[in-house]
Amino acid sequence: MTHLSGSSTDSPAGWDGGRSNGFVNGYHDGRDGRVNGSGAFGNRGSLRSDRGGRGGFKGRGGAYNPIQPVQNTGFGYENKDGGGWNTPKDNAYNSFGGRSDRGKSAFFSDRSSSSRGRYERGGFGGGGNSRWVEESRDDEDWSKPLAPNERLEHELFSGSNTGINFEKYDDIPVEATGHNCPPHIESFHDVAMGEIIMGNITLSRYTRPTPVQKHAIPIIKTKRDLMACAQTGSGKTAAFLLPVLSQIYTDGPGDALQAENGRYGRRKQYPISLVLAPTRELALQIYDEARKFAYRSRVRPCVVYGGADIGQQIRDLERGCHLLVATPGRLVDMMERGKIGLDYCSYLVLDEADRMLDMGFEPQIRRIVEQDTMPPKGLRQTMMFSATFPKEIQILARDFLEDYIFLAVGRVGSTSENITQKVVWVEESDKRSFLLDLLNATGKDSLTLVFVETKKGADALEDFLYREGYACTSIHGDRSQRDREEALHQFRSGRCPILVATAGFSRPLT
Repeated sequence: MTHLSGSSTDSPAGWDGGRSNGFVNGYHDGRDGRVNGSGAFGNRGSLRSDRGGRGGFKGRGGAYNPIQPVQNTGFGYENKDGGGWNTPKDNAYNSFGGRSDRGKSAFFSDRSSSSRGRYERGGFGGGGNSRWVEESRDDEDWSKPLAPNERLEHELFSGSNTGINFEKYDDIPVEATGHNCPPHIESFHDVAMGEIIMGNITLSRYTRPTPVQKHAIPIIKTKRDLMACAQTGSGKTAAFLLPVLSQIYTDGPGDALQAENGRYGRRKQYPISLVLAPTRELALQIYDEARKFAYRSRVRPCVVYGGADIGQQIRDLERGCHLLVATPGRLVDMMERGKIGLDYCSYLVLDEADRMLDMGFEPQIRRIVEQDTMPPKGLRQTMMFSATFPKEIQILARDFLEDYIFLAVGRVGSTSENITQKVVWVEESDKRSFLLDLLNATGKDSLTLVFVETKKGADALEDFLYREGYACTSIHGDRSQRDREEALHQFRSGRCPILVATAGFSRPLT
């Protein structure tokens, strides 16, 4: 039997002419099954079978010969198409490590929940240390769109902008102040954002920019820092995602491409852009929008937040992360675990900054921005969005932003002018009967949000409405993350058109 590790009898012609493929002393960068005590990769046979048995290297040629370079062999399975490490790049999706939605099933598809020993795109990199190197060799131009995926396209864009009347936004007053403020735009075509972004804007059925988008997009595209006071629901998520992603597509990954990951499969990710949000629900909303605008691109968005399985989030990160959406607490946890590094973060966005300060996240935010490896202001581009502009936010803007432009959309601190507000005084004993009258007047097809003061009150009101025959659900802080996501899905889909929530969810939901 011939041992795979380097010895005096091994020929330099073996294993692709001496070029490293991630093997170090017989172990493939920590992904070999022997790391966990077994003697085989994936626990299926020996790596060093010279007889071409089940556990050996079997391609068209049969057994593996350590004296001859491996040519067009499969890896661990009978490969009729000659796939494997030496597969041409065009077949990377269909060979070892390929994605299951690209054609053939992935290697050991029944173990797809594990990231060990496979990649999301393109198979293994040459040295086993960078998942981006293999992709960049295929096509280094990040501004060119990838091939369309009809299933993913339907998933991302099938429900875009239903029920939103964007024409009402045109009358909202906007004031921009600062040094050399760029002119605003009237159409998405007025600023060059690239083929990928414009295609995704069309798929999202965005016909015209909202007032905050008209002003924020050119400001961010000119690489200026921004402090924007915009009401919830004014379109500010797209206002920062569109120009930031457009810049990433134009500039490419830059120095982050060369960032070295740890050995033995422990991979540290270096996102190019970071978006901080106060709540899980808002983080998920931003992540969903980022997935839309990153469609057909090489940028991979990820989201991390508390209250969910951290192991699953780490496995998702290890597949690659260029744009990260996070809540402050979970991000600090990930940084302390060595899973995320901010050394190459060029774009920082703080969404609902006033809400994060109200929730006591200022120490974590300063820990992330000022006390770690994130580039200082001036070297990074920073954008802050807030519904109000109290003194605490002004201090945060002074510390985090440099030569920034202040953008006020509508009346700062007020509610949206698209909402008609009616205040009715009702006795405590008559509240439930009055609520039933309102629900009957709105009709069964309309979506209704009911905010209450306490978690106990939310549960009690949900039970009352259910007994009265209304399809309803509730959401509050004591519910698990899975219950929250299921409640929001049922509400948005119309299966439960009435959602009872505590006041803490008023901003993420509206």
